[in-house]
Amino acid sequence: MQDNKRGDSSVLMTLFAHNSWANLKLLEFCEQLSDEQLNATAIGCFGSIRDTLWHIIGAEVSYVRRVNGKQPRHQISRDVVPGFAVMKDLARWASDELLQLALSARDDTMVTQSMGDEHMEYRLAGLIMQAINHSNEHRAQIATIITQLGLEPPDMSGWQYMEETGDLKMWTTPSHEAKP
Repeated sequence: MQDNKRGDSSVLMTLFAHNSWANLKLLEFCEQLSDEQLNATAIGCFGSIRDTLWHIIGAEVSYVRRVNGKQPRHQISRDVVPGFAVMKDLARWASDELLQLALSARDDTMVTQSMGDEHMEYRLAGLIMQAINHSNEHRAQIATIITQLGLEPPDMSGWQYMEETGDLKMWTTPSHEAKP
């Protein structure tokens, strides 16, 4: 590993690229499920597969709105789960917007949010951390439900991401060259 005195934005870009890739991979997998399967749930999970997918995407959209007031071109409602094409568009939009927020964030960048008489303030860095963690947590819950349905969920790991994007290089050393 090289000794860097100063990093660059590639780590943030990779985190958000993986998050977007994993969301889209899961949406594409779930798009093939039946309505009965999409309505399945499991103890300890947020809700059904369908509701949890919408919760992930809706949350990412709401994180952007909280910071800069931007809205996607699709009109959305918390109470109406859109179709898969719209969820995929929203996932791409939110991912791009969240990456831009992350790239612009400084340690002292604060977000102020008001809901009626209640107000709160927090660091943008904390919201970015929440966005990545929240999506990972709920994707894992959906994978659990899929497994309980007797299906193999898509591999959304960082290793799989690196393999699919060409960032993972693997080779073998012939046994006569291997060190004891």
